Amino acid sequence: MILTVTLNTALDITYRVRGLRPHASHRVTEVIERPGGKGLNVARVLAALGHEVTVTGFAGGATGRVVQEQLTATAGVVVALLPVAGATRRTIAVVDQTSGDTTQLNEPGPTVTSAEWSAFQEAYEDLLRGVSAVALCGSLPPGVPVGAYAGLVRTARAAGVPVLLDTSGEPLRRGVAARPDIVKPNAEELAELTGSHEPLRATQDARRRGARAVVASLGAQGLLAVAPEGRWRATPPARVHGNPTGAGDSAVAGLLSGLVEQLPWPDRLSRAIALSSATVLAPVAGEFDRGAYEELLGRVAVTKEACVA
Repeated sequence: MILTVTLNTALDITYRVRGLRPHASHRVTEVIERPGGKGLNVARVLAALGHEVTVTGFAGGATGRVVQEQLTATAGVVVALLPVAGATRRTIAVVDQTSGDTTQLNEPGPTVTSAEWSAFQEAYEDLLRGVSAVALCGSLPPGVPVGAYAGLVRTARAAGVPVLLDTSGEPLRRGVAARPDIVKPNAEELAELTGSHEPLRATQDARRRGARAVVASLGAQGLLAVAPEGRWRATPPARVHGNPTGAGDSAVAGLLSGLVEQLPWPDRLSRAIALSSATVLAPVAGEFDRGAYEELLGRVAVTKEACVA
């Protein structure tokens, strides 16, 4: 069983329009609703890969009930979301069908009280029993302490559970210091953490700050991984066009499933790249084009480099 934590869950709403123009009225050609938030996207991809997954975090209000109901109907996913008084947020993705570009609008999450946060911490400790790995994903809703992920990393480490952290800003900086097994920042998040815009230097610096392994997402350039076992660059065979929402979450699912299955790093990275690209080709986050995934998997280029710092 794999546990994913999404403290700022959402209902993802995708609108498709023929062409997005500022200051204009648009006819929406398609509307898709899915439970969202990074950890929920990760969980759905893991379930599609055949892993049993438990999802936890917060859900509240009418939107939270929709998220709960849709997740409960997802095969392979066990729902353990805690109730809060505030309303779960919505995120809006507007897909321009002509250009393929996506415009994202993210609402703030509900304000979490100290009592609700304490209840989550107790439930989290219980959920860690018997799981093979945990992913801590996404932003923090208002009211949750900025050092929340650092505390959750330490709790997982104390329980002997490998932990992957995927967040940004100050929660990432504090979380890295708690020594997670893997962190997966994108180039912008990595630069903000380390002050360096050179990916290799920044990735090595992130490891020195406490992470056991760092996998940096470099967009079309693929992934750069620095771990105790070595250093690798993984690149997709071709650039794909579509909706990039959730592509990074699918990469997390690839890395996490590879960790649980004890795959060597090159295989983990190939899976992460193939899943990420196949997600761009899918209509909504948390899904991937399985045919594209299987076709891309054997074509990802993974190169091992020397001089691990």
